[in-house]
Amino acid sequence: MTTQITPEIIRQHNLSADEYQMILKHLGRTPNLVELGIFSVMWSEHCSYKSSRVHLKNFPTKAPWVLQGPGENAGIVDIGDHEALVFKMESHNHPSFIEPYQGAATGVGGILRDVFTMGARPIALLNSLHFGEVNHPKTPFLVSGVVSGIAGYGNCMGIPTVGGQVSFHASYNGNILVNAMTVGLVDHDKIFKGVAAGVGNPVIYVGSKTGRDGIHGATMASDSFDESSEQKRPTVQVGDPFTEKRLLEACLELMQENAIIGIQDMGAAGLTSSSFEMAGRGGTGLDLNLDNIPLREEGMTPYEMMLSESQERMLMTVKKGSENIVSQIFSKWDLDAHVVGVVTNTGSVRGFFKGEKVFDLPTTPIADGAPKYTRPYHLAEPSAIFNLATHPINRNFNQSLCNLLQSPNLCSKKWVYRQYDHHVMTGTIVEPGSDAAVVRIRHSQKAVAMSCDVNSRYCFLDPYIGAAHAVAECGRNLICSGARPLAVTDCLNFGNPENPEVMAQFERAVAGISKACTVLSMPVVSGNVSFYNETNGSSIFPTPTIGAVGLISKGGRVLKQFFQKEGDLILLLGSPKSTLSGSEYLATLYGKEIGPLPSLDLDYEKKLWEVLLKLIQDKRGLINSAHDLSDGGLAIALAECCFGKEELGAKVTLKENICMNARMDEFLFGEGASRIIVSIEPQFLDEVLEETKQKGIDVLILGSVIKEKLMISIEKESLIACTIQDLKNYYNNGFEVSVFKKGIDKKIN
Repeated sequence: MTTQITPEIIRQHNLSADEYQMILKHLGRTPNLVELGIFSVMWSEHCSYKSSRVHLKNFPTKAPWVLQGPGENAGIVDIGDHEALVFKMESHNHPSFIEPYQGAATGVGGILRDVFTMGARPIALLNSLHFGEVNHPKTPFLVSGVVSGIAGYGNCMGIPTVGGQVSFHASYNGNILVNAMTVGLVDHDKIFKGVAAGVGNPVIYVGSKTGRDGIHGATMASDSFDESSEQKRPTVQVGDPFTEKRLLEACLELMQENAIIGIQDMGAAGLTSSSFEMAGRGGTGLDLNLDNIPLREEGMTPYEMMLSESQERMLMTVKKGSENIVSQIFSKWDLDAHVVGVVTNTGSVRGFFKGEKVFDLPTTPIADGAPKYTRPYHLAEPSAIFNLATHPINRNFNQSLCNLLQSPNLCSKKWVYRQYDHHVMTGTIVEPGSDAAVVRIRHSQKAVAMSCDVNSRYCFLDPYIGAAHAVAECGRNLICSGARPLAVTDCLNFGNPENPEVMAQFERAVAGISKACTVLSMPVVSGNVSFYNETNGSSIFPTPTIGAVGLISKGGRVLKQFFQKEGDLILLLGSPKSTLSGSEYLATLYGKEIGPLPSLDLDYEKKLWEVLLKLIQDKRGLINSAHDLSDGGLAIALAECCFGKEELGAKVTLKENICMNARMDEFLFGEGASRIIVSIEPQFLDEVLEETKQKGIDVLILGSVIKEKLMISIEKESLIACTIQDLKNYYNNGFEVSVFKKGIDKKIN
């Protein structure tokens, strides 16, 4: 309390000289160390979004089905029958690089609390993981630790991890990304918000005891990495999923009583963020008695109590007289529940410890008064343009296909998701491995589809188009499962916002997301910004991860990507255009990451969704499978359609003029937007052609489903001829071959 506030102390708290002057102006005096620490975490990039808020306001956030948009712990969308989905995605990047198991585990724990603090029972988990190149010495260690942390927390919580993505690139060598998403289910009349209201109402601390783990975690997450980053392990929280499970059940049980006014997770910045944010939303103040904070370590100071990010803790305001109800329920679940304060009308949050007032700060400047920066930005010079004419054709298409199938970004991620329990709660209809995960809504005939995706190479080459592609890809995954897309959450991972080129990437990506979400009617209802993802000045690729949810209505059909029946016709719906520039084919087999990107016509994309969803949900079962084309192009997508439980393959025979004058490597491995492979019974062909014609959607009849082989030819020239078993071997063993240097590596000629 008596520590003198020097320029060095201010610098250690990641506050600029100008920001410190703003603090002095707000207070009219010099802050003490506790107060400086509170300002530091609440004005950190991680908590205040001070470099991003001016851009995020451009997101479309409203629709008739949106019940809660950005600004609360999670977004909420209506799904009918007085039910709603609560969902959000968050980053835990820096902690997961420093301590991969606990960093990833507590990332899962934090996003779960964001959802159940709204009154929802979590029904599914997803994640988006981005690691460094597979030959980097730390990559296997980080992959193992992160996957184990996610599995260790989610499995113990009894919540299925049903989907996600895993990618590898050298830009993440010094700064991996771990983005976690949770989807929950809530009744309309059981939605709770993080607000402190009602002067005289008690403030109650529930959950685990407070320790010294995670102090300055939010500040660390708002700083770049250097050689000393691994020494920051004390700023990484330690999780306990068994305690979180009890906390979840205790909170949901209490929510059935008429007791809670508001409830908030103690996430980043711990007790500080929860108290100031609740008071800020309520336009009130709080008096906190720090003597009543349950501690697991001796001698903790007010500074440590306020900044600790110990896990599995919540703060709530309840109706006066309800204290005994709270105490009884949390005692039943063997959890702490202590009255630590009271709601006031002072407009300030004050803390008292051992009879002394240790901080006294106005609510608004802390909760919503951080500086808002319009940082300068300018795009870097565009990369070289890919010249197809100078690129040689490798006509061993069999080998190209197999090499791509076992490459780290395209191979099966079964090694990862087999460690997750994706069937717990017995509601999973479509498990990991298809376009979108699908989970049944209990006590109804409805289901929810979920997907998360981003192509960071696309976003590096063109942040605007790349980010729009991410939205379209996510929505397309939902459509292929039979779901109507509802809304998105995001996790915007970028480098240092003080770098004008990084800020330009961010501004362009936000604009691309805004445009795509507007045209495709998918509002942004929640999300997260993670800046300073760089090490020694080297930034990650811009990675605006998109998570999307969609609804399959009562009695609706659910599809997977896999062929279902021998003799079915295989059609390509959507744009026939593709390009090798910006493709996984060029990046993986030739080491070239150059544009321009495939174009994206959002109006055409929306029409494609409308016609396909209508065909899928026709009660006659017009469509038997659907799979979108993305990384790796047509040949990869066809192979993936063959990897179901049956040994079903495909025979594709095309006429010379059908390929839009494209080269064969471009036709097979080129990428483009708005393209979906479907399989149908032959008797439905005319009806499908008529429906697509009415909507102006292109259709290409590729061939038919056969047994055991994938065969692609043009006229009489065979381009690809492989057994499905050989392709599966490459695909299923690729992860261990590339990441852990295990498994098979045979050649196909």
